[in-house]
Amino acid sequence: MDFNRDFYWHDAVIKSIVVDRNNPGVVDEIWLDIVYPTENEKETTQRVVFENVFWANFDLNFGHFGDNIYSVDMLDNNDEDLTNFYLKWKGYRDDITLNVYIINLTSGGKIKIIAKGFRIE
Repeated sequence: MDFNRDFYWHDAVIKSIVVDRNNPGVVDEIWLDIVYPTENEKETTQRVVFENVFWANFDLNFGHFGDNIYSVDMLDNNDEDLTNFYLKWKGYRDDITLNVYIINLTSGGKIKIIAKGFRIE
């Protein structure tokens, strides 16, 4: 599944964000419930679950309209936050391949997640 191309992200709306740490170190997930626009104007809701999350940053703006997703991307492995993550662990996590996901919002906010992968529910 391709994070960038398999979904129509533009103008989709994040309805909720859940950080699941019920079993830290075993289940570290972030769930995004997203409503996607469709051609026939009937909305489709899906949950995007980021699995084995190691780092996240939520730079969100509240109190005004503009709740749509502007763009998403899966960044390459020379991302500064990913590099800093590996440096912080001083080789302990070097054998783990991680992905960097970024979600830019129309409000100017940004969600950035470093995780092993994602799934759709």
